[in-house]
Amino acid sequence: MLEVGQPAPEFTLTADDGSTISLSDLRGQRVLLFFYPKAATPGCTTQACGLRDNWDAFKAANATVLGISPDMPPALAKWRAKKEFPFALLSDPDHVVAETYQAWGEKSMFGKKYMGIIRSHFMIDADGNFEDVQLNIKPKDSISKAVAGL
Repeated sequence: MLEVGQPAPEFTLTADDGSTISLSDLRGQRVLLFFYPKAATPGCTTQACGLRDNWDAFKAANATVLGISPDMPPALAKWRAKKEFPFALLSDPDHVVAETYQAWGEKSMFGKKYMGIIRSHFMIDADGNFEDVQLNIKPKDSISKAVAGL
């Protein structure tokens, strides 16, 4: 189990702009890492736009936001541009990082079971340790809890 106070697992992923971002590159600032199933879908848009709309609060708390999904960088870039997200979206097509963060697992829709992203978010402190761990959270709850934790 991932718990508050534990070090957050390191990762390096490709961002929507083709650059690579590593968690260790962000030491010295807080990071809200959110996992979402698919770019431009209703729940994911609600969550990401809510975080975007609270961007000033994140900046005031010396925090950045990173979104992670299995989408490829071109799809992420298109969604980011359309919704004007001020934060990077990262591609985890093999869901390795999602598995490490326990944000990949069995889901169910219309009685069918399948594996996919479990919407989650993690606040990581400036030293790289978990401040908050929210697994299987609803989009609007992710926004309110993330902002309240600042």
